[in-house]
Amino acid sequence: MSAPRIVVDVDNGVAPWRQVRDQLVRLISGGVLPIGSRLPTIRQLAADLGLAAGTVARAYRELETEGVLTTGRRQGTVVAALPSHAPDPLSAAAAEYVAVARSLGASEGEALNAVRAHYVGE
Repeated sequence: MSAPRIVVDVDNGVAPWRQVRDQLVRLISGGVLPIGSRLPTIRQLAADLGLAAGTVARAYRELETEGVLTTGRRQGTVVAALPSHAPDPLSAAAAEYVAVARSLGASEGEALNAVRAHYVGE
């Protein structure tokens, strides 16, 4: 199973577990991970992201507490509900883009120029 598109930037000041949690919320609210979707195991997602398993486990636990995820022995971790506090899809996409742009070392100006170029079709 491949991991959802999540990018963690350890230098942005937000705890890695929180970045994972927030990006999962955006992926779920945006329909990329619909209800019933099976998530990667904690170990697999941690390995894919280069994080400690406890970091991913905390993100999953937080979402379980909120009722967004459920975990069972045979089914693994599954999306159970839409987050009640989910951002709008455009905001979620923008946040994900910013995280990727930062991970690539792009400045704010470079990131905005890239968006403008694609928006106007250049």
